[in-house]
Amino acid sequence: MEDFARRLDREDPLARFREQFHIPLTESGEPRIYLCGNSLGLQPKKARGYIEQELDRWARLGVEGHFRGQHSWMPYHELLTEPTARLVGGLPHEVVVMNSLTVNLHLMMVSFYRPRRDRFKILIEGGAFPSDQYAVTSQAAFHGYDPKEAVVELRPRLGEDCLRPEDILSAIEREGDSVALILLGNPNYFTGQAFDIAAITQAGHAKGCRVGFDLAHGAGNLLLKMHEWGPDFAVWCCYKYLNAGPGAVAGCFVHERHARDLNLPRFAGWWGHNKETRFEMKPGFDPIPGAEGWQLSNAPILQMAALRASLELFDEAGMPELRKKADRLTGYLEYLLDQLPDEQFRIITPRDPAQRGSQLSLQVPARSGRRLLAGLERAGVICDYREPDIIRVAPVPLYNSFLDVWRFVNALTEFELS
Repeated sequence: MEDFARRLDREDPLARFREQFHIPLTESGEPRIYLCGNSLGLQPKKARGYIEQELDRWARLGVEGHFRGQHSWMPYHELLTEPTARLVGGLPHEVVVMNSLTVNLHLMMVSFYRPRRDRFKILIEGGAFPSDQYAVTSQAAFHGYDPKEAVVELRPRLGEDCLRPEDILSAIEREGDSVALILLGNPNYFTGQAFDIAAITQAGHAKGCRVGFDLAHGAGNLLLKMHEWGPDFAVWCCYKYLNAGPGAVAGCFVHERHARDLNLPRFAGWWGHNKETRFEMKPGFDPIPGAEGWQLSNAPILQMAALRASLELFDEAGMPELRKKADRLTGYLEYLLDQLPDEQFRIITPRDPAQRGSQLSLQVPARSGRRLLAGLERAGVICDYREPDIIRVAPVPLYNSFLDVWRFVNALTEFELS
């Protein structure tokens, strides 16, 4: 079995990208089995050099670094625009890199959650990431609505772990006339389930709802076509699959049909103002057409330098090819896990590759979960645990190998759960 994994790695056309990342080491100096890119991606080796370039520019030029040199700071975020658009399947003027994920989510809800007495609800998946739950609850309360009535959670059927696609569409049809915003995390951080963005968007718009997605676990993971699928907005972080470092700058998509809509309310900031007149310092906000018009402040250059290093690798590899490898890696992991005794754990992530990304969530006996995680760590494995009983395993195609997957499952067989 190990020989087969090594053969798959030899035949993998993307295997060379692993060398572009720093792999954490064990105390004995061996590479760890890092299967936690859904929580924090690994550091691209180019990131340090790109950050040091900007530190050097700052040291040499001070404030003049905003305007001088090959990658001056004033337009620095524009270096990321086209790679980001390719990453999420948007047009360049539909995307912008800015802020953090939840800040961007609140900015989007200022514009796209416009409740009124007969249409005030927010439809989300039950078990959404806590930050999303806090954001939608606080937005409903801010507008004067009781979150218990305003926030409608989609729940799986009794005895099931994931939402059935037909049940999501049925809920939109049933509740849609009173729903102001549909917001789903795609994929769901806990189960790893990915949703059909195109179908949900079409169903939501048919009922008059605004539709948005949290792509924290989707950007750099799923093959996305955001412009074609047509949701009103999407937001994501860049420290997970996008490897931009802890607390990295985030991203935002706003569909082009809203690009010049000056009637959309928004929270305005200097960096979203017309670039041609920004430094005239006049009153009166003149938003940049497109997603850039939602910017508030100037760019965090050091964070963007790290993201630039990662996006260059995504551009070189290409999301279609990365997705193909991811399906093979995740499928191989699933196959190996299926050979183990059923009582050890249960895979709750959908079996259909079209309904998942690079993650399998394993339900283990709750009293054994933390002990298992500690044992795996001693064996050189890094993955993570989510209460009450889920081990999340994420084989990432840019830097994980088939041998990583085999070694993880081999390590798992050393533990007896009960």
